[in-house]
Amino acid sequence: MTDILIVGGGLGGVAAAVAACRAGHDVVLTEETDWIGGQLTAQAVPPDEHPWIESYGATATYREVRGSIRDYYRHWYPMTGGARRWRELNPGAGYVSKLCHEPRVSLAILKAMLAPHLAAGRLRVLLEHRPVDVEVDGDRVRAVTLLDTRSGDSHTIAAAYVLDATETGELLPLAKTEYVTGAEARSEHDEPHAPEAYQPLNMQGITYCFAVSHHEGENHVIDRPVDYGFWRDYRPDFWPGPLLGFSAPDPRTLEPEARWFDPNPPGDPRGVLADQSAQSGDKDLWMFRRILARDLFEPGFAASDITLVNWPLNDYWLRPIIEVDAGTAALAHREAKQLSLSLLYWLQTEAPRPDGGTGFPGLRLRHDVVGSADGLAKSAYVRESRRIRAVTTVTEHHVSRAIVGDRGTPRHHDSVGVGAYRIDLHPSTGGDNYIDIASVPFEIPLGALLPVTMRNLLPAGKNLGTTHISNGCFRLHPVEWNVGEVAGHLAAYCLRRGVEPQEVREREALLAEFTGELDKIGVERHWPAPAGY
Repeated sequence: MTDILIVGGGLGGVAAAVAACRAGHDVVLTEETDWIGGQLTAQAVPPDEHPWIESYGATATYREVRGSIRDYYRHWYPMTGGARRWRELNPGAGYVSKLCHEPRVSLAILKAMLAPHLAAGRLRVLLEHRPVDVEVDGDRVRAVTLLDTRSGDSHTIAAAYVLDATETGELLPLAKTEYVTGAEARSEHDEPHAPEAYQPLNMQGITYCFAVSHHEGENHVIDRPVDYGFWRDYRPDFWPGPLLGFSAPDPRTLEPEARWFDPNPPGDPRGVLADQSAQSGDKDLWMFRRILARDLFEPGFAASDITLVNWPLNDYWLRPIIEVDAGTAALAHREAKQLSLSLLYWLQTEAPRPDGGTGFPGLRLRHDVVGSADGLAKSAYVRESRRIRAVTTVTEHHVSRAIVGDRGTPRHHDSVGVGAYRIDLHPSTGGDNYIDIASVPFEIPLGALLPVTMRNLLPAGKNLGTTHISNGCFRLHPVEWNVGEVAGHLAAYCLRRGVEPQEVREREALLAEFTGELDKIGVERHWPAPAGY
């Protein structure tokens, strides 16, 4: 028995655990892999963030994580004097983020945040455990049974509150909680970009990310992947050429755009513009998600940059992994891994070089960076989860710039956080090309964290009340952290006050008290005046 059980140790799960433990409650946190941190660590995705992240638009604890990552590099790495003094240090100087960095560094920071609660006996972390059953009594979850995937043993944990922070909303079907998957019909929410009919298996593709460095004159070519012939010849109907090629649709215009790949380019990394609102940065594939820029460190420390491969070329969308049988899901994961390995082999052997040659045999797959035997991230980058049927559903109407226009950020009386990102949907299992449209900075309504029926089960990640469309801007790192942190605070608040989450939203005095507490701990709930966006 514990006060709060958090199933899933991704960013939302860690944020929820930190919040609940700091509030003084006993917490059990579980995770299916052996790394906490989800998309930031086990999935190896550098943080996708909005352009104002250095000034505002995130919770205080998320800023704590970001500042600690920079301090870690300054303290432990042999940085140049200029890099060490760089206030907004970007260790990888990649285009995608103002804080591109190695996943094991963020893992160290997240573990450090949990360490005092482990020492106090307030927190228990169960790695390599996944949920297999849920005991439900009416509209309440009583206990969750977890399988230890190492030993095969199972453990049943009862809790007053259960938070689903899994990557795919795994507790929702087990607990018979109302949820939705895939793309809602246009008639449900009148969303302009929704399909005419409900498509429950139409979900964004997944990606198995990997890291590489480049060592000219060396040979690090991997064995030819089993499925290389298939992926080498695969040409999607909506693609301008073979998937394994440097021509791909521009996500925003869908017009064919040329990419290029040029390892270890010269230039001062401090001059890199990491602002996707100004330029997407996805044409220069080496620089796009570079996570370690060697020229920020003392000469001789690193023989090469390290870049993270999460590109259009290795997005996998042939089969969904949610709401299908175990065999189909396993096949999808296997095929997605084969696609990423095939991309690496193509880069090493056939990709066109800037000097007119072919292949980069000096590309070295960095198993050490992602902590796995096969060199791929420990788990797939999952962009879309099951989503609760919520008291409030965030739709395209709340976040689309084309719909909102000049009115600025729509306000929610029950706002519990903020976020900002383009509505960015990758090619899907339903055969859709990119849906990438401008959005406005948005607020996160408390109602989106409240299931319509269950009283003590809360979402703590991408499984809150969004649609297929609005999920495109709610799925990124700072928003997932914000959702998890608030879910942890909400469970703690309800335990302390003897009320239920739905009451907090429905009773004005409780909502004012709860949101006031969020304000005090640094959860930003509203954006500044919209002028300047």
